Amino acid sequence: MAKYAIDLSPLRKSADFRNLWAAGLISYFGSMITYVGVPFQIKELTNSYVAVAISGLVEIVPLVIFGLYGGVLADAIDRKKLIWATEALSLIFTGLLLINSLVDSPSILLIYVVSGLFAAVSGLRQPAMQAALPRLVDHEDMTAASALMSLRWQAGVIIGPTIGGVLISTFSVAVGYAADISTFVISLILLAMMRNIPPAKEAEKPSLAALFDGLKYALARKDLLATYLIDLAAMFFAMPTALIPFWADQLGTPWALGLLYAAGTVGSIAVTLSSGWTKNTRFYGRAIIWAAIGWGAAIALAGATHYLALVLLFLALAGASDMVSALFRSAMWNQTIPDNLRGRLAGIELLSYSLGPLAGQMRAAGMAAAFTLTISVTAGGIICMISVALLASFFPILRKFDIKTDRFALEKAAESEKLRLNPQSEEEIS
Repeated sequence: MAKYAIDLSPLRKSADFRNLWAAGLISYFGSMITYVGVPFQIKELTNSYVAVAISGLVEIVPLVIFGLYGGVLADAIDRKKLIWATEALSLIFTGLLLINSLVDSPSILLIYVVSGLFAAVSGLRQPAMQAALPRLVDHEDMTAASALMSLRWQAGVIIGPTIGGVLISTFSVAVGYAADISTFVISLILLAMMRNIPPAKEAEKPSLAALFDGLKYALARKDLLATYLIDLAAMFFAMPTALIPFWADQLGTPWALGLLYAAGTVGSIAVTLSSGWTKNTRFYGRAIIWAAIGWGAAIALAGATHYLALVLLFLALAGASDMVSALFRSAMWNQTIPDNLRGRLAGIELLSYSLGPLAGQMRAAGMAAAFTLTISVTAGGIICMISVALLASFFPILRKFDIKTDRFALEKAAESEKLRLNPQSEEEIS
């Protein structure tokens, strides 16, 4: 069974990676409390599907703009300082939500504005987070590091919404926001303990030209493009997050709000904890395709039942499928993209796995308002399966992708081996 266990060696080898990992774990825990609090507060104030979905819709434009620009910045300035600054901004924005929740008539408009600001900050932070990994972790440990980063996210998603649901339903949404603020304080302390991660010696200044260089590379790599499109389709058609507060009411189990938010992550964390098997898989593309189809099927089944236990089971299976896709997408990106483009491509990756869910909230809410919640969830899952199958047929290069023979993967492995044999060349860029 040891070969299936998650590899913890990056945490043992790198103190900086430990601090980055712990800071993200703690702050994400708090962010997930706010993630539950925002739609809950809007639902309580408006009782409207669309009003809840708008909180996701307003994030799209800031995420696109700042996600792409954040990728450029991640290749041009100190990544640790960029991460710290964005965490500090997130603390301030959560403080605004806390103050707003304490007034007699909370402003819906302010909640929407802060949601957009959160998206902008996330767009700036996430590419730097991803691009920092190759500077903190050895190349041979990148797959393990990616799994650990996923585990960090999963732990936050499980604990945050569950505790957040209890705090908000038992006390108030203000208590949830206050808890989030406290986690940011701890995160900032841990990040301050990391060494700086300055840009490479040959780094370009932030510019549109640098941004377009990254976009050109992404479009030229059809295998990467296929991973982006498949994830976008899967999330757009089968992400029912905006419906969860209403889903809990429809099931007659409002107390299970946090469980519904966390169920998918229970499945994904099971895959992550047993991710040792992924190192023996060569055909990443096939794994991504079948996992995305499995995600759609599980969501469709969750929407078709009205029993809480079965809904939670199918949501867990959906989360497991999504995690398989995420692990292999991350491995493909980390093992084939040149280091000098890593930040910019991380910005594009952020859009691929963020825009789908955000736009999918409006899709799900719109269908639920026009028809029913059940039709929205079930039909979305079925359409997801069909869309992924069609995209797979259009991109045979993804179906045939083999990490052992892919040209870009071999070039990246050779580059990493050169750095390993000549550590001084790594020191020169910092």
